[in-house]
Amino acid sequence: MAKVTKKQLLELLNKDLGLEYTACVQYTQHQGVLKGAMYQSIQKELIIHAQEELGHATILAGQIDYLGGVPTVIMPLPKISSDSIKMLRQDLAGENDAIARYIARVRQAEELDLYHLAQQLRTILAVEQEHAMDIEQAIGK
Repeated sequence: MAKVTKKQLLELLNKDLGLEYTACVQYTQHQGVLKGAMYQSIQKELIIHAQEELGHATILAGQIDYLGGVPTVIMPLPKISSDSIKMLRQDLAGENDAIARYIARVRQAEELDLYHLAQQLRTILAVEQEHAMDIEQAIGK
């Protein structure tokens, strides 16, 4: 795989930032509309997830600025559904995508000797993996 440039990494980090915004909004919406007593526990977790995703966005925005970029305000549309299991599967797909992206981003940061960034990304990655585990447990996967 070809080494990314700092400019390319900033573009990728801005896409990640937009997806963190989306995750925050999606989790907020999903926890508000999940139906059924069996989802009470995961509803509480989704509130925490939304707050943690906002924290990730804040970290990414700071890192983007530090590296000379401008943090984006553009985000993809959140996925919604009226079906509780489908909502949770949407959330799990988003977490699995984030895990794959942050694994790649850590490698890219290290290729550019941006070890401070790599460490921040590892911290985000660990939380994204916890989110995936929470959702998998809720859907019985």
